[in-house]
Amino acid sequence: MTRLIVGLGNPGSEYHWTRHNMGFHVVEELAKELGLLFQSASCLSPTSGLLPAGDPGRSARGFEWAHSVKHNALLLKPTTFMNRSGRALASALHFLGDVAPDFDEIFVVYDDLDLELGQLRIRPHGGHGGQNGMRSILEHLDTDSVPRLRVGIGRSGTDAARHVLSPFLDKEMEDAKISVREAAEALLDWLTTGDLSGCMTRFHSRWNC
Repeated sequence: MTRLIVGLGNPGSEYHWTRHNMGFHVVEELAKELGLLFQSASCLSPTSGLLPAGDPGRSARGFEWAHSVKHNALLLKPTTFMNRSGRALASALHFLGDVAPDFDEIFVVYDDLDLELGQLRIRPHGGHGGQNGMRSILEHLDTDSVPRLRVGIGRSGTDAARHVLSPFLDKEMEDAKISVREAAEALLDWLTTGDLSGCMTRFHSRWNC
């Protein structure tokens, strides 16, 4: 069974280092640590090594992926834009079929307005908290029992929709990049140990110091 880590964001260079793309940056940092490169979903096939031999041909679309053989895990970046993230995840799960993970083996990482920049939180389940990408995922999976890592971006006096699509200020970039590295380290810990509760304990203790 393949585990999934899904980083949420918007595709396109114009969204690079906007606040809404923290999920993308975290999975990209994790892929870099693992020596992986992202590929288009169109490159997935029954011969990609992800499906049992003899599975019928299946197609996938709406995301980029990187495969860690060592951890038997797939890193995903939906390319459907944030509000349709659930559609991309559903496509990936359909492609994986019998080797698709249970919901508690899908880890979603995304930006969160309700946490200050530099704050991170892991939760094993819960609601979407107003984050539209997570809202889409929970609606498509019809469950809230999906682990998630929330990366704080803070609130602003401006409209929330405008705020999440705004780039980080120069004075904020160091904290944003530290958050990305810390979040990627926590996800790597989960991939290595498979212990969500232990991961939460270890990293919350560190982040709350």
